[in-house]
Amino acid sequence: MLKNIPSILSPELLKILMEMGHGDYIVIGDGNFPAVTNAQRLVRLDGHGVPEILDAILKLMPLDTYVDAPVSLMDNGDPDNRPEIWATYKEIVEKNEGDKNIGLIERFDFYDKAKNAFAIVATGETAIYANIILQKGVVIND
Repeated sequence: MLKNIPSILSPELLKILMEMGHGDYIVIGDGNFPAVTNAQRLVRLDGHGVPEILDAILKLMPLDTYVDAPVSLMDNGDPDNRPEIWATYKEIVEKNEGDKNIGLIERFDFYDKAKNAFAIVATGETAIYANIILQKGVVIND
């Protein structure tokens, strides 16, 4: 055990977060996401939901400040009926990283981007269209 590391982050996921460089991205997929099909590196956290994993990752990993939207969601194609979980994601991002743009990616384009992700985290999240991509930034020591 280590101090100040969220216990939901497995040693495998911590290693991946450490190995990622600036501009690399990680996908946190819901329970329906084809993680095994698309992953170059796969981390299984099946008993957990995306919000708790997102919060734990953002406690350690900075988001990219050199891109317009360092956070991307899989677009559900219905602007009048957005998934409720997206508001939760926005709150978590703001709490950890401040106000950041969150982009939308069409479903099949999201799958294509996921194939090039540094890693995919498979979760047990039951909300639909709950998939999210985070682009890693740099750590600046003051």
